[in-house]
Amino acid sequence: MNIWKTYKDTSLVLKMSAGFLLGILVALIFREQADIVSPLGDIFIRLLSLIATPVIFLTVALAIGRMNIRQMGRLSGKLVLYYAATTAMAVIIGVTLALTFSPGSQLSLPNTVVQPPEVPHASDMLLKIVPNNLFSAFAAGDLMAILFIAIIMGMAISAMTYSSEQKMQAHGALLERFFSAFNELFYKILDGILLYAPIGVFAISAATFGSQGWTTLKSLLVFIATFYLGLVILWALVYTGFLKLSGHPVLRFLADIKEAYATAFFTTSSLATLPIAISSAKKAGVSEKTANFALPLGAIFNSDGGALRMGVSLVFAANITGLDLAWIDLMTIVVIGTLLSIGTAGVPAAGLVTLSAVLSLFGLPLEIVALIAGVDALINMGGTASNVTGDIIGAAVIDENPSTTTG
Repeated sequence: MNIWKTYKDTSLVLKMSAGFLLGILVALIFREQADIVSPLGDIFIRLLSLIATPVIFLTVALAIGRMNIRQMGRLSGKLVLYYAATTAMAVIIGVTLALTFSPGSQLSLPNTVVQPPEVPHASDMLLKIVPNNLFSAFAAGDLMAILFIAIIMGMAISAMTYSSEQKMQAHGALLERFFSAFNELFYKILDGILLYAPIGVFAISAATFGSQGWTTLKSLLVFIATFYLGLVILWALVYTGFLKLSGHPVLRFLADIKEAYATAFFTTSSLATLPIAISSAKKAGVSEKTANFALPLGAIFNSDGGALRMGVSLVFAANITGLDLAWIDLMTIVVIGTLLSIGTAGVPAAGLVTLSAVLSLFGLPLEIVALIAGVDALINMGGTASNVTGDIIGAAVIDENPSTTTG
């Protein structure tokens, strides 16, 4: 009984770190045979994904329903400017570092032909935003459509709540309590899922590192190091700068949200991490209203880590093929890749899907995708942690009513 209590009271970050390191140790010992524990990791991701969709829907609908449309417009404008600024900076950092260190210049393509994954056309993605069936959108897990439904329902609740008619105000209050109760339900389920988290993290790390060839990891060390150096610069300059400009103590803020970016690092899923990110943002002093509004949108639309990764990957691809790309070419293709990534957060290996689309668009061989896939897990870890951190900092930057208590 005392062991169970100690386990429950131990920091989530410490438990997941222990599971992660134990998984690597098992991978070193058993190599490919470590894949036998992969179902335990799959269960963890499934459990988190199980609550991700309802959390997105409920938090966005509640956040919009609790504010008037005028206030929502101000926050949305600030959020778009923040996303544009951090994404542009991430792209510039990634491309600059990759051109400096030239990852891939000593590598050759493997004897593998990769078929390009099916990437939806821009017009198809636009049409999918507006579903023709409310229930089919949820059944299919169509995140863009679910977000659209949440926005219009939230706006309807807001209109009812701020209506001049008492009857409409009463209905709006009733709907707000109903959505709020369901939101609390899924957070209660999350508490139970997090007790299983260290086991899932152990299985994911053991299976992933056991199946990657360690020789491949060594040959791609420069690529990985360049990417992570870019993340360090992104955090140290861009994120720190925005926190200082918004008046938040940097070290304390990052300490308060550590559970969010640690969970994102280990699970490589911004959507699955969303409930923890919202809780961490509130702990760091972001108001509940802003956290519930900004973070679900960030999980769908904002991808600083993905933009940085795209910049490094394109230079990497160009170096392998000996193609001399001008700066305007690199920036254009990275921007296109970033736009393509919108709405693919729920797609398995979304980074590889987007990279395949961009390589095809620019005439680069898709065999490069197979090469990068060997270290995709390592890249996804840091990229996802940065995505979530950027989302939370964005919420803090636009927050008009920050909490007076943090820590």
